[in-house]
Amino acid sequence: MKTLMLLILLGFSTFLLAESAAQADISRGQTKAAMCVACHGATGISVLPDYPNLAGQKAGYLQQALTAYRDGQRQHQIMAPMAQGLTDQDIADIAAFFAAQQPAPVATTEAVAGK
Repeated sequence: MKTLMLLILLGFSTFLLAESAAQADISRGQTKAAMCVACHGATGISVLPDYPNLAGQKAGYLQQALTAYRDGQRQHQIMAPMAQGLTDQDIADIAAFFAAQQPAPVATTEAVAGK
């Protein structure tokens, strides 16, 4: 019985996450992501090697990460304050924007070696 209840709750939470992602607005996300540009680039391709690329990441992952920063479950001296004032809708919109962007090209071994 407990297993059945757990499966029902897991299915319902997955449905809610998918439902919120369906309501996300990429254009609103682009506007709200203006504060992210300094570190993560205008399209989610980081301008500095110390900051992760966000372009092409899964929206669900980005939502979880931003929510964790906002709620204090994930600590970072820059990200926590940036996420502090974001609503769930803001987070869904920003995540949808970055998820829709083209990921950074993967460097090949020859390119890295300078060949």
